[in-house]
Amino acid sequence: MFFELRQYRTLPGQRERWVRFMEETIIPFQISKGMVVAGSFAGDEEDDLYIWIRRFDSEEQRVELYAAVYESDYWKNEIAPQVGEMLDRSRTVVTRIAPTPKSVIR
Repeated sequence: MFFELRQYRTLPGQRERWVRFMEETIIPFQISKGMVVAGSFAGDEEDDLYIWIRRFDSEEQRVELYAAVYESDYWKNEIAPQVGEMLDRSRTVVTRIAPTPKSVIR
């Protein structure tokens, strides 16, 4: 098991819109495809920071879920075109992390 810690930076004035889009569109869609979203966060001290965490059982599962989400017509035609309006994609940071033995997040 491992997690992806995904850190995004929104364009000026777009974070509230981005959070709504994540919570109302992206997260429900990804969950419907089998993704496990462990958390979603807005930076408390940085007004452009958005972080979310996804969990995977294996690399094989991650590959399958990525295909199910990012190769879908809905993602390509409905979601992806809107992402660039809200995010500074050049500042995205994705970190793979593994829980320690006593981590409460599993």
